[in-house]
Amino acid sequence: MKVTKRSILAFGAIAATSALALAGCASSPSGDAPDEKADFSGQITVWVDADRAEVMNDAAEAFTNDTGVKVTLVQKEFGEIRDQFVQQAPTGKGPDVVVGAHDWLGVLVDNGVVAPVELGDRAGEFEKVALDAFSYDGQVYGVPYAIENIGLLRNTDLVAEAPADFDDMIAKGKEAGTEFAFLVGLDPEQADPYHLYPFQTSFGAPVFGQNSDGSYNADDLQIGNDGGKAFAAWLGEQGKAGVLNTNITGDLAKENFLAGKSPFFLTGPWNAPAAVEAGLNVAVDPIPSAGGEDAQPFAGVQGFFLSSESKNKLAANEFLLNYVGSEEVQTALYEVGGRAPALTSAFEAAVEGDPITAGFGEVGANAVPMPSIPEMGAVWQFWGVTETALINGKGGDPAALWDKMTADIQGAIK
Repeated sequence: MKVTKRSILAFGAIAATSALALAGCASSPSGDAPDEKADFSGQITVWVDADRAEVMNDAAEAFTNDTGVKVTLVQKEFGEIRDQFVQQAPTGKGPDVVVGAHDWLGVLVDNGVVAPVELGDRAGEFEKVALDAFSYDGQVYGVPYAIENIGLLRNTDLVAEAPADFDDMIAKGKEAGTEFAFLVGLDPEQADPYHLYPFQTSFGAPVFGQNSDGSYNADDLQIGNDGGKAFAAWLGEQGKAGVLNTNITGDLAKENFLAGKSPFFLTGPWNAPAAVEAGLNVAVDPIPSAGGEDAQPFAGVQGFFLSSESKNKLAANEFLLNYVGSEEVQTALYEVGGRAPALTSAFEAAVEGDPITAGFGEVGANAVPMPSIPEMGAVWQFWGVTETALINGKGGDPAALWDKMTADIQGAIK
């Protein structure tokens, strides 16, 4: 799609406040055009991956036409962006704006390579979970554009109704007479804490407690509470019953679901198109609770960060707020990536036109942002290997094994 001046500015700039206003970058309250008083000049560099390059090229052309600021797009492998940005930003050779995932935020802030973005009145235009994910110590570091979470994909030809809870799901799966009652992709060494997390939260065992503003508190490690130990025992039970199998990888789970060998597949929106293309009639259901409380998956949010070392923050802020943050661009990014938009107006339009997006969006409304604090690295280090041991019935008493994992995490954090 082509991003035009007319289409972008239709969602024009709303006055920004605070540091942005002090910098002289406040946008016109009328929403018709960028602030005529702002002295946009020079150039900015944006790091982007191949999947988003075409849309961002159109946005960059519109921005240059409107402001005269040249935008240089540099394509990078997404998995390499964070570390390269941390290395290059302090030298002054890094980008002004960079695409990334919200769970990079702790590392980026700790290394001092990102600057807050003042959304002002526009903050209310974004989905709350997206802004929460891009917030750190009470400040928003960038403009989010996409929200992603897992849900329960159901083959409606095999099971007509959504399950009430986990046990009901397994019962319905067995009644369907398929080879597998339920599928989720796991890893032989690391299981998959991301996909199993909603079941863990249903036992009342989040990783960290949260502060009053919703941020995660690294001093409040809750993963080892009584609910966590109950979850550990449950993992062993499901492994013994064959419901969870660390030899069924993500690719195998997808292959078997597409072949009609299970009515249920715990996955994300990235696998939904293949199911539709395979001719399956599918619905997206809430993730069933295994422990009696809400099953809350992680929400992953992607967006664009502002470099603290940018030599043209004025123009970079304008590009982020009123171009990346426009409904036109957010919708275009959704169309190429399949991830629900972070901007509420674009999200609502996507939900209205696509029941699969609506289904994942409904599940996402109950999701929690994946912790972006640096201490989360210590959790991943021990979490998956412990889940694998529990599912495979190794390591002895589940509660003792979970306690050891918790102690190892706590030690690594300290």
